[in-house]
Amino acid sequence: MVVTGNDPEEREALQGHLSREFKMKDLGPLKYFLGIEVSRSNKGIFLSQRKYALDLLRETGMLACQPVDTPVEEGLKLRIESNQVPVDKGRYQRLVGRLMYLAHTRPDLAYALSIVSQYMHNPGEQHMNAVLRILRYLKSAPGQGILFTKNEDHQSVDVYTDADWAGAVDDRRSTSGYFTFVGGNLVTWRSKKQNVVARSSAEAEFRGIALGVCEALWLRLLLQDLGCVSKQPIKLYCDNKATCDIAHNPVQHDRTKHVEIDRFFIKEKLDEKIVELPHIRSEDQLVDILTKAVSSRVFSKFLSKLGIWDIYAPT
Repeated sequence: MVVTGNDPEEREALQGHLSREFKMKDLGPLKYFLGIEVSRSNKGIFLSQRKYALDLLRETGMLACQPVDTPVEEGLKLRIESNQVPVDKGRYQRLVGRLMYLAHTRPDLAYALSIVSQYMHNPGEQHMNAVLRILRYLKSAPGQGILFTKNEDHQSVDVYTDADWAGAVDDRRSTSGYFTFVGGNLVTWRSKKQNVVARSSAEAEFRGIALGVCEALWLRLLLQDLGCVSKQPIKLYCDNKATCDIAHNPVQHDRTKHVEIDRFFIKEKLDEKIVELPHIRSEDQLVDILTKAVSSRVFSKFLSKLGIWDIYAPT
């Protein structure tokens, strides 16, 4: 159990009340919880799963493997081949399951795990090679994690959303992704294949934006429950200018009739000043690493902007 709060007396009172009801032992400041390591410094609080990652590499015999800079090979498109070489399905599922737990502190693994998890029922050699590449990437930085820093504007909620239109080769569905930040710190992220086939890039983007808006609204309610009431609008960054223009324009567009529910939902939040939809350049779109296999240069550039570091790496 983790007990936290900004009032030491109230925190001690709560611990005292709980200890009267349950047998408890105070382990002091939080350092390790459910496989997650917690470190503190004057820069902030750092969460990582270094021990878990090293144990996984050791158990899979990958401690001595050749490391790589990205979890997914640039431009990789996995698919089911009619003549694919089968692999041990149980081992594949166990490896992916173990790696998924790492995603609690490793948003850099989200896209890679999103694509390999789609082949749990019928993995082939190419899919297993993709999983082994994730392990090789882990070898390059097992202690990588998220740094939470103190910021003045601690109640701001910012969201980056993107979608890769028809990127899945097997069924031509699109992949949505989002990063959400509270007070400049990354708190939630997701890479998810859309449930239906998008007939245009605008449709794929609208579905991605709607997913990001829902997550941001949930975060805002959570902050309110914690006593942080903010009147600032949620800033949702999108790199598709046409989609931004259509979202602001109440006129019906023939090309978006099939996504009008998402469009009207987004427009409603814009009209209520709950959400703002600023346009950003494609080269500044952080969510690219959640929707496609990018180059190592792009990947490393975005990691630092997301607050992802390896405090164990030599400087």
